[in-house]
Amino acid sequence: MSNTTDRSPGWTSRKPPAAGSPNQARRNLLVCGIAASLLYGVMIWAIRFTGYSPISQTVSELSAWGVSTRTVWMVLGALYDALMIAFAWGVWASAGGKRSLRVAGGLLLAYALLGVAWPFASMHRREVLAAGGATLADTGHLVLAAVTVALMLAAMVFGAAAFGLRFRLYSIATIAILLTFGALTSSDKSRVEANLPTPWVGLWERINIGVFLLWVVVVAIALLRTQTEDRQGGPAATHDSGASARLPA
Repeated sequence: MSNTTDRSPGWTSRKPPAAGSPNQARRNLLVCGIAASLLYGVMIWAIRFTGYSPISQTVSELSAWGVSTRTVWMVLGALYDALMIAFAWGVWASAGGKRSLRVAGGLLLAYALLGVAWPFASMHRREVLAAGGATLADTGHLVLAAVTVALMLAAMVFGAAAFGLRFRLYSIATIAILLTFGALTSSDKSRVEANLPTPWVGLWERINIGVFLLWVVVVAIALLRTQTEDRQGGPAATHDSGASARLPA
Protein backbone atom coordinates (compact mmCIF):
# COMPACT_ATOMS: atom_id res chain seq x y z
CA MET A 1 0.00 0.00 0.00
CA SER A 2 1.31 3.41 -0.90
CA ASN A 3 2.16 5.74 1.98
CA THR A 4 1.30 8.79 -0.11
CA THR A 5 -2.07 10.47 -0.13
CA ASP A 6 -3.66 11.52 -3.41
CA ARG A 7 -4.76 15.12 -3.53
CA SER A 8 -6.71 17.00 -6.14
CA PRO A 9 -4.75 19.48 -8.26
CA GLY A 10 -4.16 22.79 -6.58
CA TRP A 11 -4.81 21.42 -3.11
CA THR A 12 -2.32 22.67 -0.55
CA SER A 13 -2.05 21.95 3.14
CA ARG A 14 -2.71 24.98 5.30
CA LYS A 15 -1.71 24.64 8.91
CA PRO A 16 -2.90 27.07 11.56
CA PRO A 17 -0.16 29.42 12.73
CA ALA A 18 2.02 28.07 15.50
CA ALA A 19 1.34 29.48 18.94
CA GLY A 20 4.64 31.35 18.98
CA SER A 21 4.64 32.49 15.36
CA PRO A 22 4.80 36.20 14.42
CA ASN A 23 1.40 35.93 12.71
CA GLN A 24 -0.24 34.50 15.81
CA ALA A 25 1.40 37.16 17.98
CA ARG A 26 -0.02 39.89 15.73
CA ARG A 27 -3.46 38.29 15.84
CA ASN A 28 -3.35 38.23 19.63
CA LEU A 29 -2.40 41.91 19.70
CA LEU A 30 -5.25 42.82 17.34
CA VAL A 31 -7.76 40.88 19.44
CA CYS A 32 -6.71 43.10 22.35
CA GLY A 33 -8.36 46.01 20.51
CA ILE A 34 -11.69 44.20 20.48
CA ALA A 35 -11.30 43.32 24.16
CA ALA A 36 -10.38 46.92 25.02
CA SER A 37 -13.47 48.31 23.28
CA LEU A 38 -15.78 45.81 24.97
CA LEU A 39 -14.24 46.57 28.36
CA TYR A 40 -14.58 50.33 28.03
CA GLY A 41 -18.12 49.98 26.69
CA VAL A 42 -19.07 48.08 29.83
CA MET A 43 -17.25 50.60 32.02
CA ILE A 44 -19.09 53.67 30.72
CA TRP A 45 -22.51 52.08 31.15
CA ALA A 46 -22.19 49.70 34.11
CA ILE A 47 -20.04 51.67 36.58
CA ARG A 48 -21.97 54.25 38.58
CA PHE A 49 -22.27 55.60 42.09
CA THR A 50 -25.48 56.36 43.98
CA GLY A 51 -27.41 59.07 42.19
CA TYR A 52 -25.22 58.98 39.08
CA SER A 53 -26.97 59.08 35.69
CA PRO A 54 -25.12 57.89 32.56
CA ILE A 55 -27.49 60.01 30.48
CA SER A 56 -27.06 63.34 32.25
CA GLN A 57 -23.55 63.07 33.70
CA THR A 58 -20.15 62.83 32.05
CA VAL A 59 -17.90 59.78 32.03
CA SER A 60 -15.16 61.80 33.75
CA GLU A 61 -17.36 62.19 36.81
CA LEU A 62 -16.94 58.46 37.48
CA SER A 63 -13.24 59.02 38.23
CA ALA A 64 -13.57 62.43 39.88
CA TRP A 65 -11.69 63.11 43.10
CA GLY A 66 -13.68 61.85 46.06
CA VAL A 67 -16.29 59.67 44.32
CA SER A 68 -16.74 56.02 45.31
CA THR A 69 -16.17 54.69 41.79
CA ARG A 70 -12.75 56.30 41.35
CA THR A 71 -10.69 53.27 42.41
CA VAL A 72 -12.49 50.69 40.27
CA TRP A 73 -12.42 53.09 37.32
CA MET A 74 -8.67 53.60 37.65
CA VAL A 75 -7.99 49.87 37.87
CA LEU A 76 -10.14 49.00 34.85
CA GLY A 77 -8.90 52.08 33.02
CA ALA A 78 -5.32 50.85 33.41
CA LEU A 79 -6.36 47.49 31.95
CA TYR A 80 -8.02 49.28 29.03
CA ASP A 81 -4.85 51.29 28.40
CA ALA A 82 -2.73 48.12 28.44
CA LEU A 83 -5.03 46.42 25.94
CA MET A 84 -4.99 49.49 23.69
CA ILE A 85 -1.18 49.65 23.82
CA ALA A 86 -1.10 46.03 22.68
CA PHE A 87 -3.62 46.74 19.93
CA ALA A 88 -1.72 49.78 18.70
CA TRP A 89 1.42 47.69 18.47
CA GLY A 90 -0.56 45.08 16.55
CA VAL A 91 -1.71 47.70 14.04
CA TRP A 92 1.87 48.92 13.65
CA ALA A 93 3.16 45.37 13.15
CA SER A 94 0.40 44.58 10.63
CA ALA A 95 0.99 47.65 8.48
CA GLY A 96 3.42 46.00 6.08
CA GLY A 97 4.52 48.63 3.60
CA LYS A 98 1.55 50.90 4.22
CA ARG A 99 2.92 54.02 5.89
CA SER A 100 -0.48 55.54 6.71
CA LEU A 101 -1.48 52.46 8.69
CA ARG A 102 1.83 52.54 10.54
CA VAL A 103 1.19 56.19 11.43
CA ALA A 104 -2.30 55.26 12.63
CA GLY A 105 -0.75 52.61 14.88
CA GLY A 106 1.67 55.18 16.28
CA LEU A 107 -1.15 57.63 16.98
CA LEU A 108 -3.18 54.92 18.70
CA LEU A 109 -0.12 54.10 20.80
CA ALA A 110 0.23 57.75 21.83
CA TYR A 111 -3.50 57.80 22.66
CA ALA A 112 -3.13 54.72 24.88
CA LEU A 113 0.05 55.93 26.59
CA LEU A 114 -1.69 59.19 27.43
CA GLY A 115 -3.85 57.15 29.78
CA VAL A 116 -0.97 57.07 32.25
CA ALA A 117 -1.55 60.77 32.96
CA TRP A 118 -5.31 60.60 33.56
CA PRO A 119 -5.16 59.57 37.25
CA PHE A 120 -3.22 62.76 37.98
CA ALA A 121 -5.58 64.97 35.99
CA SER A 122 -9.00 63.91 37.19
CA MET A 123 -11.74 66.48 37.51
CA HIS A 124 -13.38 67.45 40.80
CA ARG A 125 -17.03 66.86 41.55
CA ARG A 126 -19.53 69.34 40.19
CA GLU A 127 -20.34 70.82 43.56
CA VAL A 128 -16.64 71.41 44.24
CA LEU A 129 -16.19 73.15 40.88
CA ALA A 130 -19.27 75.29 41.48
CA ALA A 131 -17.83 76.36 44.84
CA GLY A 132 -14.62 77.52 43.18
CA GLY A 133 -12.60 74.44 44.13
CA ALA A 134 -11.03 73.81 40.72
CA THR A 135 -7.30 73.08 40.77
CA LEU A 136 -4.51 72.52 38.27
CA ALA A 137 -5.78 68.95 37.92
CA ASP A 138 -9.01 70.25 36.39
CA THR A 139 -7.08 72.33 33.88
CA GLY A 140 -4.93 69.32 33.07
CA HIS A 141 -8.08 67.27 32.61
CA LEU A 142 -9.36 69.61 29.93
CA VAL A 143 -5.99 69.66 28.17
CA LEU A 144 -5.72 65.87 28.21
CA ALA A 145 -9.27 65.56 26.88
CA ALA A 146 -8.46 67.86 23.97
CA VAL A 147 -5.24 66.00 23.13
CA THR A 148 -7.00 62.64 23.40
CA VAL A 149 -9.72 63.67 20.95
CA ALA A 150 -7.10 65.06 18.57
CA LEU A 151 -5.20 61.76 18.62
CA MET A 152 -8.40 59.79 18.06
CA LEU A 153 -9.33 61.91 15.04
CA ALA A 154 -5.82 61.79 13.59
CA ALA A 155 -5.67 57.99 13.97
CA MET A 156 -8.97 57.65 12.12
CA VAL A 157 -7.81 59.94 9.31
CA PHE A 158 -4.62 57.96 8.72
CA GLY A 159 -6.42 54.65 9.21
CA ALA A 160 -9.02 55.62 6.65
CA ALA A 161 -6.28 56.49 4.16
CA ALA A 162 -4.86 52.98 4.51
CA PHE A 163 -8.13 51.15 3.89
CA GLY A 164 -10.53 50.84 0.98
CA LEU A 165 -13.30 53.19 -0.12
CA ARG A 166 -16.06 51.75 2.05
CA PHE A 167 -13.91 52.02 5.14
CA ARG A 168 -12.96 55.59 4.23
CA LEU A 169 -16.63 56.52 4.00
CA TYR A 170 -17.30 54.77 7.30
CA SER A 171 -14.40 56.64 8.93
CA ILE A 172 -15.63 59.97 7.55
CA ALA A 173 -19.07 59.27 9.03
CA THR A 174 -17.48 58.35 12.35
CA ILE A 175 -15.43 61.55 12.39
CA ALA A 176 -18.55 63.58 11.59
CA ILE A 177 -20.37 61.99 14.54
CA LEU A 178 -17.40 62.65 16.82
CA LEU A 179 -17.27 66.31 15.85
CA THR A 180 -21.04 66.76 16.17
CA PHE A 181 -21.51 65.10 19.53
CA GLY A 182 -18.18 66.44 20.75
CA ALA A 183 -19.51 69.94 20.14
CA LEU A 184 -22.73 69.09 21.98
CA THR A 185 -20.76 67.72 24.93
CA SER A 186 -18.48 70.76 25.04
CA SER A 187 -21.47 73.10 24.99
CA ASP A 188 -22.42 71.82 28.47
CA LYS A 189 -18.97 72.42 29.96
CA SER A 190 -19.96 75.64 31.73
CA ARG A 191 -23.12 74.01 33.11
CA VAL A 192 -21.12 71.12 34.55
CA GLU A 193 -18.74 73.56 36.22
CA ALA A 194 -21.68 75.52 37.64
CA ASN A 195 -23.41 72.34 38.87
CA LEU A 196 -26.43 73.04 36.70
CA PRO A 197 -28.65 70.40 35.05
CA THR A 198 -27.19 68.76 31.92
CA PRO A 199 -29.99 66.43 30.76
CA TRP A 200 -28.15 64.88 27.81
CA VAL A 201 -24.43 65.45 28.25
CA GLY A 202 -23.74 61.87 29.32
CA LEU A 203 -25.55 60.45 26.31
CA TRP A 204 -23.76 62.80 23.90
CA GLU A 205 -20.39 61.82 25.33
CA ARG A 206 -21.15 58.10 25.30
CA ILE A 207 -22.18 58.26 21.66
CA ASN A 208 -18.85 59.94 20.98
CA ILE A 209 -16.90 57.28 22.82
CA GLY A 210 -19.00 54.47 21.39
CA VAL A 211 -18.35 55.30 17.74
CA PHE A 212 -14.59 55.37 18.39
CA LEU A 213 -14.71 52.03 20.21
CA LEU A 214 -16.64 50.57 17.27
CA TRP A 215 -14.07 51.97 14.84
CA VAL A 216 -11.31 50.18 16.76
CA VAL A 217 -13.25 46.90 16.56
CA VAL A 218 -13.75 47.30 12.80
CA VAL A 219 -10.03 47.97 12.27
CA ALA A 220 -9.12 44.92 14.33
CA ILE A 221 -11.51 42.68 12.40
CA ALA A 222 -10.29 44.02 9.05
CA LEU A 223 -6.67 43.29 9.90
CA LEU A 224 -7.52 39.88 11.34
CA ARG A 225 -9.35 39.04 8.14
CA THR A 226 -6.36 40.19 6.13
CA GLN A 227 -4.07 37.83 8.02
CA THR A 228 -6.52 34.96 7.56
CA GLU A 229 -6.67 35.55 3.80
CA ASP A 230 -2.88 35.67 3.64
CA ARG A 231 -2.57 32.37 5.47
CA GLN A 232 -5.18 30.66 3.31
CA GLY A 233 -3.88 32.04 0.05
CA GLY A 234 -7.21 33.76 -0.70
CA PRO A 235 -7.87 36.61 -3.14
CA ALA A 236 -5.88 39.04 -1.06
CA ALA A 237 -2.72 36.97 -1.40
CA THR A 238 -2.41 37.91 -5.05
CA HIS A 239 -1.44 41.44 -4.05
CA ASP A 240 1.76 42.82 -2.60
CA SER A 241 2.88 41.99 0.92
CA GLY A 242 1.66 45.30 2.37
CA ALA A 243 -1.66 45.62 4.14
CA SER A 244 -3.06 48.25 1.81
CA ALA A 245 -4.32 45.96 -0.93
CA ARG A 246 -6.12 43.58 1.33
CA LEU A 247 -8.34 45.75 3.47
CA PRO A 248 -12.07 46.19 2.85
CA ALA A 249 -12.95 47.99 -0.34
